[in-house]
Amino acid sequence: MLVLVYRKCSTCLKALKWLEDHGVAFEERPIVDQNPTYEELKAWYEKSGLPLKKFFNTSGLLYKDQGLKDKLPQMSEDEQLRLLATNGMLVKRPLVVGEDFVLTGFREKEWEERLK
Repeated sequence: MLVLVYRKCSTCLKALKWLEDHGVAFEERPIVDQNPTYEELKAWYEKSGLPLKKFFNTSGLLYKDQGLKDKLPQMSEDEQLRLLATNGMLVKRPLVVGEDFVLTGFREKEWEERLK
């Protein structure tokens, strides 16, 4: 299982601690230093069954600075995926990629159901 995180994010640190406390094996990847590629994001989005908006870090400064709340509805899915691939700070984190699932963000109840 791959977990993409930003170590300066308190939610990511909480999520990593949760994984360790529950004995869940994972590979950690820094989302800013190793930004997900367009191909990865496209595959994860398709696997997730989630709306594409769930992959955006809507509370992040970059999202707000670029006015993406208003721009995203006019963009195609392909354009949105390409935009996400430009900067890890745009991507919702932590991002968990399992064999047959993808989780965006840290919601403990959801993680308990999926990862135990």
